Amino acid sequence: MIKSELVQTIANRNPHLYLRDVENIVNAIFEEISDALADGNRVELRGFGAFSVKNRPARVGRNPRTGESVEVEEKWVPFFKTGKELRERLNLEK
Repeated sequence: MIKSELVQTIANRNPHLYLRDVENIVNAIFEEISDALADGNRVELRGFGAFSVKNRPARVGRNPRTGESVEVEEKWVPFFKTGKELRERLNLEK
């Protein structure tokens, strides 16, 4: 599902809301999650999961084409850990 599909689904379930209002709400939620992660905070959505950032230290990598050693800089990457409820829902016996 892409963001526009999410907005449309929420709008369909809430006919009393305008599509542009739903879009603004979804954008505001994503913006708040992004801002919190950029500040180094953790975002937890109970039953769904938790977003956090992890550090990947600098290392020496290899260029796959040439085999040449390349310095890879330290970086921070987003990390998502599923919540118990979501994990159980994904692993239901079918």
